[in-house]
Amino acid sequence: MHTQKWLMLWINLLGGAAVLGSYIQGLRSHAGAGQALWGGVPESVRTFYTAGMFVAATGYFAFTYFLLFRLDAGAARICDRFGFGLFNALYVAILVPSALWMPLTFQALQRSSLGWLWLVRIVLAAVACASLGLLLALLRVEPRQPQWAHGAAVLGCVGFCIQTGVLDAIVWTMLFRV
Repeated sequence: MHTQKWLMLWINLLGGAAVLGSYIQGLRSHAGAGQALWGGVPESVRTFYTAGMFVAATGYFAFTYFLLFRLDAGAARICDRFGFGLFNALYVAILVPSALWMPLTFQALQRSSLGWLWLVRIVLAAVACASLGLLLALLRVEPRQPQWAHGAAVLGCVGFCIQTGVLDAIVWTMLFRV
């Protein structure tokens, strides 16, 4: 396996563990955490939002599969300028702030602080921007073989971007109150 792909695998293992670990720690250490994290998001939106989370997770696996197992890391070029390493940078830019979201949200809730809430909004905006960057990179990467895997990766990334860019960075931040 190419060195950049090994790095991607480690980024996903460590970053994924950090994200999941922050969620587990947050939910275990805060009574009623699940309800509190919804803030002012109405029940009618939560059902759609929860379905979006499953679509985003499936999408994450689709584009990660393409990048790890189908794209030739040595030959990959994005906009005739960047190599495979750009994908690794984008994964870090998605996973690090994602691991910070829940701890920062609990700080905002505990302190009833708009300052902390703005940090949460910045973190969600960073994830949204990195997700959009990943989508753009997938759209511009060459080679795109096999086409079915590339198509699934792009489609999956669109679902991921809807979750991170629309539902998290816009809808949740507009409705969430401390």
